[in-house]
Amino acid sequence: MTQHINRFMALDIFRGATMALMVIVNTPGTWAYVYSPLRHAQWHGCTLTDLVFPFFLFIIGVAMTFSFDKYDICKYGPLFNKIIFRTITIFIIGLLLNAFPFIRQDWDWSSFRILGVLQRIALAYFFASFIVLRFDVKGIVNTSFILLVGYWILLMGYGWYSGQDPYVLKTNLILVIDQFLLGKSHLYGGTGIQFDPEGLLSTVPSVVTVLIGFLVGTMIKTTKDHEDNAQRMAVLGSLLIIIGWLWGFIFPINKQLWTSSYVLYTGGIAIILLAGLIWLVDIKKINWWTKPFVILGSNAIFLYVLSSIWVKILLKISFELEGKMISGYSYFYKTIFQPLAGNINGSLLFAFFHIIIFLLILTWMDRKKIYIKI
Repeated sequence: MTQHINRFMALDIFRGATMALMVIVNTPGTWAYVYSPLRHAQWHGCTLTDLVFPFFLFIIGVAMTFSFDKYDICKYGPLFNKIIFRTITIFIIGLLLNAFPFIRQDWDWSSFRILGVLQRIALAYFFASFIVLRFDVKGIVNTSFILLVGYWILLMGYGWYSGQDPYVLKTNLILVIDQFLLGKSHLYGGTGIQFDPEGLLSTVPSVVTVLIGFLVGTMIKTTKDHEDNAQRMAVLGSLLIIIGWLWGFIFPINKQLWTSSYVLYTGGIAIILLAGLIWLVDIKKINWWTKPFVILGSNAIFLYVLSSIWVKILLKISFELEGKMISGYSYFYKTIFQPLAGNINGSLLFAFFHIIIFLLILTWMDRKKIYIKI
């Protein structure tokens, strides 16, 4: 039976669910009490939290299929201008977020972090866009294969050259290149050393995450039977998970290195989830539960910026509790959510509270037809 989808809701829901998960993992009441799936893997491995970023890049790739179609995939003119404008804008917003609150007594340009989540999104989108413009589907698949295998060879080759393990925190090629090009002081310091999980070299395989999304979007856009296509997507996703898992035995699944095995493993999971949503929402029309996720996904970049700024503000302001000055972030957790639900559940409740607040803001924006698109 041929199925026709008038409005592709599954992608909107997937985007919104990804943003909801992002808020949950980014805003616990305290990092001392967090359920293990809501933490990043310490190094190798993949938790629920480690799916958020690749899911978002995958979604960008799927959406690219439809947004580029409006321009007939022209190589110059309006589409070219859109790619450049969007890349620069997202990158600059990322820099501004790193700089926020801009004016501080302890400001030090010498330790300003250059890279970040939005910066990686900008670069991955930029390079993926021009690969899409340059190649057909077969060419995109071949390019993706070359990028993933080439990245593996580069990291492994550096290990042979240096005589050290190329997949550990202190002796990987990503670290060496970032320190050489950007300087050690301009890298993220949250891992115990100056190492950036959104490094320059590791952006290369993240481009493939976007390309996987574009290829899946092409499957969706060109099919005449969406039920059959959802089944084919599920098979494809399963194959990628298996290949990524097997590859992980020699090239470990690792988000911070964004290893090629991680690209395939997380890409496969994303495909299966999107296929499931297409079957449930767009084909079977079971959509009574979807509105909050559609709203959360309608202003995704704005929600990321809003949540990041709000957390920084809470961390900056101070309140007195039991004779000690603590951040507003800790104050609200310790005075409201911890007494209400205990340590770990209070920490989780703090995150869910933020989802509700952000949902209320975005619902108001949705009713006013305010959509901030880049």
